[in-house]
Amino acid sequence: MVTLKKTVRTPAKLNIRLKITGRRPDGYHELVSIMVPVSLFDLLALKITRSQRITIISEGHSVPNNEKNLAYRAAQSFFSQTGINSGLSIKLIKNIPVAAGLGGGSSNAAYTLKTLNEMWSNPLTPRDMEDLALNLGADVPFFLQSRPCLATGIGEILEPIRNWPRFWYVIIMPPVFISTSWAYGNLKFQLTNDENNSIINALRKQPLDVVKILENDLETVTASHFPIIDTIKKSLVDAGANGALMSGSGPSVFGIFSSKDQALSAKRALSSQNLGEVFMESGLDI
Repeated sequence: MVTLKKTVRTPAKLNIRLKITGRRPDGYHELVSIMVPVSLFDLLALKITRSQRITIISEGHSVPNNEKNLAYRAAQSFFSQTGINSGLSIKLIKNIPVAAGLGGGSSNAAYTLKTLNEMWSNPLTPRDMEDLALNLGADVPFFLQSRPCLATGIGEILEPIRNWPRFWYVIIMPPVFISTSWAYGNLKFQLTNDENNSIINALRKQPLDVVKILENDLETVTASHFPIIDTIKKSLVDAGANGALMSGSGPSVFGIFSSKDQALSAKRALSSQNLGEVFMESGLDI
């Protein structure tokens, strides 16, 4: 039994912590990261067609409508792995800013894999899905889970974090472009000893003091070239955030709030400061 069409929401993510711990011979960086999904969603509509080809159209933030799109590539991977010969129409409404450090493309790819697998009654095992996801990108495996996780390796080794506190996040996307490869290429890092154990110990402490774990090794690279990153961080804290940090390779910056009312008040205040696109989102957990 095949489901002919399905529409899903694909969330963004924030890096609450991102420590680079090494570099592999293949160029990938080893890391320890805390990633959480948030309620900023793209909308992904998949429809089986008789055309024997994949087509994609998008609305909202501009992304490629061809094989360079990660959702398109995910569909190709699924059909290649399963041997299913089918056409597919993909419609993507992009609400998540592009090249923002929020993982929108990776989320689209993961949910394309998950949704196609469900539409065809799960021909792929969870391990198959993980392998396909990792081949598409280092952040894609996280979105197969879409819950707060401690990520190690290059981001593919995931340990769910139990009882992650309920936070609200104000996210600001400034009008600058950051290349992930540029950010990693300009990183001058010192190896962090025992980062994995230290962050596990910090997560065990209740109540969690999230401000003490806010750290992103890539922030110093990006902020040194784009001072608006530090300006946004200060503005978020001045607006009442418990703490603020750049997500991923940036340039998006988020502030963490303990209550929805505080976050809404901050969003209103910050929206008039011409810092960039402003969102107020809740954390997700399943």
